[in-house]
Amino acid sequence: MTTYIVISVASGILFAILDGIINANPLARRLFQVYSPIAKKSLNFIAGILIDLVFGFIMAGVFLLLYHSLPGEAGIIKGLSYAVMVWIFRVVMSAASQWMMYTVPLKTLLYSLWTGLAEMLVLGCLYGLTLKPS
Repeated sequence: MTTYIVISVASGILFAILDGIINANPLARRLFQVYSPIAKKSLNFIAGILIDLVFGFIMAGVFLLLYHSLPGEAGIIKGLSYAVMVWIFRVVMSAASQWMMYTVPLKTLLYSLWTGLAEMLVLGCLYGLTLKPS
């Protein structure tokens, strides 16, 4: 249980850091200008951190629940397969919905897809290398 709590907090913090890097760099700011008419003018930093911490606990918990069902024998393979699965449900489905409902440039959607994959792979590696059901 202690490992789960530590890794959940670490992954929540990692989520926050990666989200900052992915969304606040100059390329992202340029690509995401398409959302500027509906984007908030200021962010609630504390709420964002808390949300990422909750996501860390949820993601780590779901990984542990699915652990024995994930392909592979090694934890890292299980972590990577979990990352791809989460990427499909979290990022790919979101990008496909945006593509269908909004006028968003393809390069913006592709940026979201690739950075989302990278983020999920990092988190999947963390879970695969550190978490195992007891």
